[in-house]
Amino acid sequence: QTAVNRLSGARSQLAGLVTALASLGTMLLLAPLVGRLPEATLAAVVIVYSVSLIKPAEFLAILGIRRTEFIWALVALAGVVALGTLQGIVVAIVVSMLALAYQTSDPPVYKLARKPGTNVFRPQSDAHPHDETVPGLLMLRPEGRVYFVNARRIGHKLRPMILHDKPKVVALDLTAVSDMEYTALHMLTDAERVLREEDGVMLWLIGMNPDVLDMVRRSALGQTLTHERMFFTMDLAAVRFQTEHADAVWGPVTQPGTPPPESRPPG
Repeated sequence: QTAVNRLSGARSQLAGLVTALASLGTMLLLAPLVGRLPEATLAAVVIVYSVSLIKPAEFLAILGIRRTEFIWALVALAGVVALGTLQGIVVAIVVSMLALAYQTSDPPVYKLARKPGTNVFRPQSDAHPHDETVPGLLMLRPEGRVYFVNARRIGHKLRPMILHDKPKVVALDLTAVSDMEYTALHMLTDAERVLREEDGVMLWLIGMNPDVLDMVRRSALGQTLTHERMFFTMDLAAVRFQTEHADAVWGPVTQPGTPPPESRPPG
């Protein structure tokens, strides 16, 4: 049905209804004639239309862009061949849902740097060796929905970065966080207290969407941070940090294992 609709130029779901009605009419009126055809002939018709659905070039294109979707495509293909169309599609859906659940349970956390001469902040990368940071200001960006499943995992990713950089301020960019669950907010509140009381590190929150901002403001974390430690953009937070620390200036990203600027030998 899918192959016939595609080859006939179908563009809407109405084509499915037309195909269903045509199939019904065939069963009611033409079944005696179709029943006289050898099964090999009917199989050839199915094969001709089905082969056009298999495009190795599409698989290679998917593999070249993202391996995860390529695996899903292979699972769907194997499921349909081994179990049948409906069962194969169900298997592919289940595998996709499991993969998505895994991705949301382990969201990325990026260490940010500024593109020189701009107010653009992007993840540190070997592709941008001249991007800049401010000593003492650790800029981090988690991505995705933050909830009870992944909140602790995010904390485990943040902690080594903080211990490595030993910053005065951790600026947490939440522009890519679409939602924050209460459990995750409670963990963030505890993390802010530990950072402030035990490590002497201040936590700033940056770029929250209206829903997350409203939730934070109504919580104990919002009462602790106040508007003094919540900013609309990372650029404003960086300017504030430099105002409070006159010696804080933008400099190239320090690569792992590289001594800080003040301890490097001349030249």
